[in-house]
Amino acid sequence: MTGLPDPGASRAVLIGTASYRHLHALPAVEANLADLRAELCDATVWGLPSQHCAVVADPQHAAAMLDPVRQAGEEATDTLLVYYAGHGMRDADSADLYLGLKGSRENAGYTSVAYQHLRAELRLARARRKIVVLDCCFSGRAARTLAATQNVLAAQAAVDGAYVITASPRDRMALAPDGERYTAFTGELLTLLREGLKDGPELLDLDTVFHVLEERLRGKNRPLPQRSQENGVGRLGLVRNRARAVRRAPAGPVVAADVRAAMVSAGLSLARMLRAGGRGRDALPVLRLVLQERVPNGEGSLLAVQMELADMLAETGQTGEAIEVLELAFQQAHKIYGPEAVVVCRRLADLLQESGNHIQACEVLKHALDLAENGVRAQV
Repeated sequence: MTGLPDPGASRAVLIGTASYRHLHALPAVEANLADLRAELCDATVWGLPSQHCAVVADPQHAAAMLDPVRQAGEEATDTLLVYYAGHGMRDADSADLYLGLKGSRENAGYTSVAYQHLRAELRLARARRKIVVLDCCFSGRAARTLAATQNVLAAQAAVDGAYVITASPRDRMALAPDGERYTAFTGELLTLLREGLKDGPELLDLDTVFHVLEERLRGKNRPLPQRSQENGVGRLGLVRNRARAVRRAPAGPVVAADVRAAMVSAGLSLARMLRAGGRGRDALPVLRLVLQERVPNGEGSLLAVQMELADMLAETGQTGEAIEVLELAFQQAHKIYGPEAVVVCRRLADLLQESGNHIQACEVLKHALDLAENGVRAQV
């Protein structure tokens, strides 16, 4: 097994249609897209830079779905991963697979995107290996199309270096259980990425991922995935096995605190270096990982991480998430009187004001004044 795909030379396009005008909604698809992107960009899983992982939510027309695939195909030289979740439909005459758009209608293939158009974009891509994950009904038809070589037409349709995983066989419905956050297939995939595989290898290849998903879905009596591959792509490592990265119990509380404090400091320094080099988006997963640490008596260092993360999120237009990060920091700031607490309050107030929450911004500023006054009294 070789190493991971090069994140800098790889691309992912995550496509999902959750809401429809004429078909029933699939709200779990929204969570599929958001959380799958987070895992692929996580440095402990793959570490794909966020700008290399495009999300296409509720595409209205074929170009909205396929243009990002074409762009990613032109840029990727190592690995191209394309994921689709939503309604899958079959043509009554040809039995071809169609991918649902927001305005798709049953038995009206022209309102959807024929899988053959996605396949054509994959054939044009420069990447040395291509991965397709289809979480939709009748998706096994795509695996059959790519794998079949019994006739000239099917052979011409095959994609060199492609590995296709589908959520269901060619004639079965995929499953989106009511009340569950994810669709059945993607839910199991996310669990594997997050928890890893106990006693598994350091890197998980596509074949391993497929067999684990197949076994777990069979155990729950859910539709079984299908696959098709060419050129031995399935034996190449795809993601890190998180189960192999679980930290051992620390030697003692003092050592644990020192190690965690060092991790926070190193992570913050790395993120600032990436940001200074114009790679702010690459720094985001580093800071998110650092925030998972809990440093005894280390509120000040974590506040610095939260401030840095909030600034980077705001710079990249993710103001809502930046406010959430600072609100958590604000809760910690209630406990301390240092200048960091005042800075947190002022930055949070600025973002709240920019987003139109003027009353809440005033309340935060009032708290900042209280902190400053308390700090002065403490020094007298």
